[in-house]
Amino acid sequence: MFVLELTYTAPVERVDALHEAHIAWLIEQYEAGVFIASGRKNPRDGGIILAVGDDRAQIEKITAADPFVTGDVCAYRVTEFIATKTAPELERFRQQLAG
Repeated sequence: MFVLELTYTAPVERVDALHEAHIAWLIEQYEAGVFIASGRKNPRDGGIILAVGDDRAQIEKITAADPFVTGDVCAYRVTEFIATKTAPELERFRQQLAG
């Protein structure tokens, strides 16, 4: 599982100009089963996405295609973690520690 933290690197007006394209990209990733939650940070200086994927390279390829990235208005910090505990609704994403 991955926590994707995006931080705006441009004025919010430039971010807003790409918002519709970003939302379309988010919808594609939800439909593909990669994203499981997302939203703006408060204060509004970026956002957070919870994602599932096979490996970090796959997730980094997906984030590189975000219109916010291609439009040069945000940067991503990708944090991988092993979800050994989850709410019952997320049980299918639980992982086992190796060894």
